[in-house]
Amino acid sequence: MKIHHYKTAGGKDLIHDYLNKISKKEKIDGLSVLEKLEDERFSELDIKPWRGKISEVYFHRDNRLFYVIADGKNIYVLHACRKQKNKTEIKDADKIMERAKKVGENLNKNFI
Repeated sequence: MKIHHYKTAGGKDLIHDYLNKISKKEKIDGLSVLEKLEDERFSELDIKPWRGKISEVYFHRDNRLFYVIADGKNIYVLHACRKQKNKTEIKDADKIMERAKKVGENLNKNFI
Protein backbone atom coordinates (compact mmCIF):
# COMPACT_ATOMS: atom_id res chain seq x y z
CA MET A 1 0.00 0.00 0.00
CA LYS A 2 1.07 3.56 -0.53
CA ILE A 3 1.37 5.74 2.58
CA HIS A 4 0.24 9.37 2.39
CA HIS A 5 1.14 11.70 5.24
CA TYR A 6 -1.31 14.47 6.06
CA LYS A 7 -0.01 17.80 4.77
CA THR A 8 -1.20 21.35 5.34
CA ALA A 9 -2.47 23.49 2.46
CA GLY A 10 1.06 24.94 2.30
CA GLY A 11 2.56 21.45 1.90
CA LYS A 12 3.97 21.02 5.43
CA ASP A 13 4.18 17.29 6.27
CA LEU A 14 2.78 17.13 9.81
CA ILE A 15 3.54 13.43 10.34
CA HIS A 16 7.17 13.85 9.29
CA ASP A 17 7.45 16.91 11.56
CA TYR A 18 6.13 14.93 14.55
CA LEU A 19 8.55 12.05 13.95
CA ASN A 20 11.46 14.50 13.78
CA LYS A 21 10.56 16.00 17.17
CA ILE A 22 10.55 12.78 19.20
CA SER A 23 13.53 10.76 20.47
CA LYS A 24 15.62 8.67 18.08
CA LYS A 25 14.24 5.39 19.49
CA GLU A 26 10.67 6.62 19.14
CA LYS A 27 11.32 7.86 15.60
CA ILE A 28 12.81 4.52 14.54
CA ASP A 29 9.79 2.71 15.97
CA GLY A 30 7.41 5.14 14.24
CA LEU A 31 9.15 4.67 10.89
CA SER A 32 8.97 0.90 11.42
CA VAL A 33 5.21 1.20 11.95
CA LEU A 34 4.84 3.14 8.71
CA GLU A 35 6.88 0.51 6.88
CA LYS A 36 4.70 -2.30 8.26
CA LEU A 37 1.55 -0.45 7.25
CA GLU A 38 2.96 0.02 3.76
CA ASP A 39 3.86 -3.69 3.54
CA GLU A 40 0.40 -4.66 4.90
CA ARG A 41 1.93 -6.42 7.92
CA PHE A 42 -0.97 -5.36 10.13
CA SER A 43 -0.73 -8.42 12.39
CA GLU A 44 2.66 -7.17 13.60
CA LEU A 45 1.16 -3.89 14.84
CA ASP A 46 -0.86 -2.85 17.87
CA ILE A 47 -3.90 -1.44 16.05
CA LYS A 48 -7.34 -0.64 17.33
CA PRO A 49 -10.39 1.01 15.77
CA TRP A 50 -10.82 4.60 16.85
CA ARG A 51 -13.90 6.22 15.27
CA GLY A 52 -15.69 5.32 12.07
CA LYS A 53 -13.10 4.01 9.63
CA ILE A 54 -10.24 5.71 11.50
CA SER A 55 -7.79 3.42 13.28
CA GLU A 56 -4.96 4.12 15.67
CA VAL A 57 -1.70 2.27 15.92
CA TYR A 58 0.46 2.44 19.02
CA PHE A 59 4.22 2.72 18.90
CA HIS A 60 7.00 3.19 21.42
CA ARG A 61 5.02 3.60 24.64
CA ASP A 62 2.63 6.52 24.36
CA ASN A 63 2.91 7.48 20.70
CA ARG A 64 0.03 7.01 18.29
CA LEU A 65 -0.59 7.30 14.57
CA PHE A 66 -4.16 7.74 13.36
CA TYR A 67 -4.95 6.63 9.83
CA VAL A 68 -7.61 5.55 7.35
CA ILE A 69 -7.40 3.00 4.58
CA ALA A 70 -8.98 4.71 1.58
CA ASP A 71 -8.99 1.66 -0.66
CA GLY A 72 -6.85 -1.42 -1.16
CA LYS A 73 -3.94 0.71 -2.35
CA ASN A 74 -3.73 3.84 -0.15
CA ILE A 75 -3.38 4.61 3.54
CA TYR A 76 -3.71 8.20 4.77
CA VAL A 77 -1.92 8.96 8.04
CA LEU A 78 -3.98 11.78 9.55
CA HIS A 79 -2.29 12.58 12.83
CA ALA A 80 0.57 11.61 15.14
CA CYS A 81 0.70 12.43 18.83
CA ARG A 82 1.71 11.33 22.28
CA LYS A 83 -1.29 9.91 24.09
CA GLN A 84 -0.73 9.91 27.84
CA LYS A 85 -4.27 9.29 29.02
CA ASN A 86 -6.72 6.51 28.25
CA LYS A 87 -8.69 8.92 26.13
CA THR A 88 -7.52 10.94 23.14
CA GLU A 89 -7.15 14.62 24.01
CA ILE A 90 -10.01 16.77 22.67
CA LYS A 91 -7.64 18.96 20.63
CA ASP A 92 -6.11 15.87 18.99
CA ALA A 93 -9.54 14.28 18.38
CA ASP A 94 -10.74 17.49 16.72
CA LYS A 95 -7.69 17.54 14.43
CA ILE A 96 -8.15 13.89 13.49
CA MET A 97 -11.83 14.35 12.69
CA GLU A 98 -11.19 17.52 10.67
CA ARG A 99 -8.41 15.87 8.68
CA ALA A 100 -10.48 12.73 8.03
CA LYS A 101 -13.27 14.94 6.66
CA LYS A 102 -10.85 16.85 4.40
CA VAL A 103 -9.23 13.70 3.05
CA GLY A 104 -12.67 12.14 2.59
CA GLU A 105 -13.91 15.17 0.67
CA ASN A 106 -10.88 15.02 -1.65
CA LEU A 107 -11.47 11.32 -2.30
CA ASN A 108 -15.29 11.42 -2.33
CA LYS A 109 -15.37 9.04 0.65
CA ASN A 110 -16.81 9.16 4.15
CA PHE A 111 -14.47 7.95 6.91
CA ILE A 112 -16.49 9.10 9.91
